[in-house]
Amino acid sequence: MKIKIINRSQHPLPDYESIASAGMDLRANVSEPSTLQPLQRAVVKTGLFIELPIGYEAQVRPRSGLAAKKGISVLNAPGTIDADYRGEIGVILVNLSNEPFTIENGERIAQLVIAKHERAVWEEVEELSETERGSGGFGSTGVN
Repeated sequence: MKIKIINRSQHPLPDYESIASAGMDLRANVSEPSTLQPLQRAVVKTGLFIELPIGYEAQVRPRSGLAAKKGISVLNAPGTIDADYRGEIGVILVNLSNEPFTIENGERIAQLVIAKHERAVWEEVEELSETERGSGGFGSTGVN
């Protein structure tokens, strides 16, 4: 599928790293490095603006390597970019480690996944069908 994009950064467009990749890396577009202290969060701009077709969303997700090695995550993961949003893509990063983390210009900070979605139409009823699980939640199906 083709998606219109404006790139106001000096970095290459997001791209898939392999033929089977679901996500494309997003890069920080910052004029100077900034440091996230432990438990601090910040919106990091990317310089990218997109126009998604209706029925699709872009999901901003953490990069597993950055999370595992540095404790850096996307705070509202996955963040949703709606098809009618035309502003700059920003990533809400959070430092969940005990060490400061410096965000450099061009650093790969998150990944972007394009996903199709449905729109729900609510049907208000008086009761729901029975299931074996019923109303059990939060671990009610066991630990295995």
